[in-house]
Amino acid sequence: MSASAASSPIPVLLVLAGPAGSGKSTLCARLVREVPGFTRVVTATTRPPRPGEVNDVDYHFLTPEEFDAKVAAGEFLEWAWVHQKHRYGTLAAAVLEPLRRGQSLVINIDVQGVEHFRTAAAANPLLRRHLTTVFIEVSPATIRERLAGRGDKDTEEIARRLRTAEAELREKPKFDHVITSRSRDDDFQSLLAICQAARQRIAAQ
Repeated sequence: MSASAASSPIPVLLVLAGPAGSGKSTLCARLVREVPGFTRVVTATTRPPRPGEVNDVDYHFLTPEEFDAKVAAGEFLEWAWVHQKHRYGTLAAAVLEPLRRGQSLVINIDVQGVEHFRTAAAANPLLRRHLTTVFIEVSPATIRERLAGRGDKDTEEIARRLRTAEAELREKPKFDHVITSRSRDDDFQSLLAICQAARQRIAAQ
């Protein structure tokens, strides 16, 4: 093994989940921005691109027919309908191929998607070795405050998201790690510590 290969960080796959307003998207973006070697998993969707979005960079934009074909071929680790309108999913190739290359990955998905990741990991040694799941815990009062502060959610939508958050919080014990959200900096430091612990676990295997 070369010196450069020996000094390369062990690749990890951090899968974050948590209620709306927990800050998981912000954590993922900061990790990619500030920690060398990390990239975001590019997921697939049937929704049309928004202005400025780039195919295969922001999302893999697929037609419903293309999505159906990949589902039938077993190419997704997980997928789901979102708000009964469009489908979103994680292609196995978008995760497994980068891991094989030594690339560290981070993704944020819902708790249902994380369960599908766990199922896939049970059958895939590469995924099982590198997967670490992280739940971002935040109180319902804080969720309400953060969603209201966004200014683009009406009372009914906030109530719906709070009901969803209650169900998500019940899934917390299934995760490898839990970050109890405080400040953005505190949460990020917690995520960095989890990343280090994940690398130590993988190295010990």
